[in-house]
This record gives sequence, C-alpha cells and structure tokens, in this order.
Amino acid sequence: MNDSENICLACGLCCDGTLIGFVQLDKEEVPQVKKIMDIEETHGEGFFLHPCDKFCDGCTVYADRPRQCSKFECGLLKSVDQKELTFNSASKTIKGVKEKKLIIEKQLETLQLDLQSQSFYFKMVEIKNLLKKNSLSSSLTNIHLELLSNIESLNSLLSYKFDVTLT
Repeated sequence: MNDSENICLACGLCCDGTLIGFVQLDKEEVPQVKKIMDIEETHGEGFFLHPCDKFCDGCTVYADRPRQCSKFECGLLKSVDQKELTFNSASKTIKGVKEKKLIIEKQLETLQLDLQSQSFYFKMVEIKNLLKKNSLSSSLTNIHLELLSNIESLNSLLSYKFDVTLT
C-alpha cells in the first residue's frame, strides 16, 4: 500500500464529515452503492450524507466505495503524492485537525445549540450562520466568540492544507 492510500485510510476527514457534507452518486452507480450502504434516492439519482455509515476507524468499503469518494483528492493528499509533504508531516496535520475538531465539539456540547445536521461540515456552516446573525444583536458571549474563533482557525487550516473550506 502506498503513502496516498495510507494517508486516506488513516485520515478519514472526508468520510467523517469534516471536509465534506455529502457525496453525490452517479446515476449508473446508484444500484450498486445501494447494495452496500444506505443512500437517499430520488428519480434515479442518489447521494448520502456524512458522516458515512461505512466509516469506522477507516473505510469499510474502500475497494467498492462510490466514484466521487475514489476521485476525491484533498490538498493534503496531493501534497503527499507530489512529495511536497512526508507521510509523517501529513499525519501531524491530520492529528492537528482532529484535535481542533474535538475542541469545537466539546464547545458545542457546552453551548447545547439545537443543530439540525449530523455532519460536522454542515454543523459548522449552521453555527457560522447562526452566530453571525446573533452577532448583530450583541448577544454573543465569550464562549460563542471563542467557538467562532476556533471554527475560523480550523477553516484556515483546512483551506491552507486541504484546499477545502467550510462555506
């Protein structure tokens, strides 16, 4: 197994909903993907939301994963492929993102916000919109401001290292 596959399998940030909120399926692959996982389907087209239910400390359907999953290459993976980053350096970056994500998730537990999404990606979008709307009324506490700061910090790291942003 090469470093690219190892990085992807060790990382999982696209599968757990950190980098991506959903995966759109090609029409022709819907029947096959339906056999291995739950998907949303309308008029022959399908998608599934993240976190992917086939991700558990690694992709459990890696060899049979949907096309969009196999085609996706984040900036970190590209940097490893192009030998701009070593496997160890990329692993440290992944660890840093996971630590920031954990801090944000703990802050969310403290704030007990009523968020609709299960995907970390979409939760961040919801929170940014919610807190920015509330910031106009000056009702944000220091905890809210710290959460926003952590989200922006994570967003900067994802943008810089992974070429992905939390919209």
